[in-house]
Amino acid sequence: MAFRILADVLVAIIALLHLGFLVLEMFFWDHHVGRQLFRLEPEFASQSAPLAANQGLYNGFLAAGLLWGVLGARTDVSIFFLCCVVVAGIYGGLSVKRSILYLQALPGLVALAAVLLAR
Repeated sequence: MAFRILADVLVAIIALLHLGFLVLEMFFWDHHVGRQLFRLEPEFASQSAPLAANQGLYNGFLAAGLLWGVLGARTDVSIFFLCCVVVAGIYGGLSVKRSILYLQALPGLVALAAVLLAR
């Protein structure tokens, strides 16, 4: 039972992380905070803002799915969305920036392992 609670907490943390990504990408990409965090030149940030907003929306879908899994006690849903998080994190880490592996894929993998062990 305690391990199940830990797994749910980890999934909720991953969901909150992705809600944070949504906010940064959709609302702060082309502002000082986003430009500084992502090390973007103002012109590039302005030009790429629609793409970042779209990416933020996808992070929102991941967060919604993870919360659905936790709040609905749907382990299968949590597993599916955590797998999506891990795959997206690996792809982003290999194609965009290595730190995405550590900020997205690794935490998702830890939460996924906890959910699988709690089953």
